Amino acid sequence: MRRRLTWLVALPAILAGSQAAHALAYRLVFPQASLRLHVLAETGHGYLAQLPLALGAAGAVGLVGLATAVLDAAHGRRVRELPPVAFAFLPPLAFAVQELLELSLHTGTLGWRAVAAPTFLPGLALQLPFAALAYVAARLLLRVAVRLGRALAVPPRLQSTALFFEGRSLLESRFHTGCRSPRGPPCAVGI
Repeated sequence: MRRRLTWLVALPAILAGSQAAHALAYRLVFPQASLRLHVLAETGHGYLAQLPLALGAAGAVGLVGLATAVLDAAHGRRVRELPPVAFAFLPPLAFAVQELLELSLHTGTLGWRAVAAPTFLPGLALQLPFAALAYVAARLLLRVAVRLGRALAVPPRLQSTALFFEGRSLLESRFHTGCRSPRGPPCAVGI
């Protein structure tokens, strides 16, 4: 599988894990739903109503990556492993950038105070366990795709219908031993 297509599986898994950790951080810091909704509205999280659409599109991209892995495995091509380093570094970085952009776009100024928000450190800390779960899930899905592709692979055709014996075909061995008749009992060895 081409390296870029491996990212079609990795990035949707990273996105889903990052957003789950993001939501859990807000739920832990603000357990009361009305207060949580108020804080989300004040910090520029109004776009979260569109999150199911974005996750659906990411899921479709992930399915394309998995289908490509099935096809590559069926054609005997090697499917590349997921980069575990990406799962370790991208979710925390994406969370930090997301928090900064949310507040910056909401206020119209650079929102550095997002780092001081009570949800920032818990959200950042939750990124790694959710990234590990996303990595395991994506790796499992890729392995299933590879096994499915191998199961769907067409077995290689026989190279020749001639039977081979000690490096020569059965017909060649008859020719060299002096037996010219294609029918009848086998020729004696050494004639």
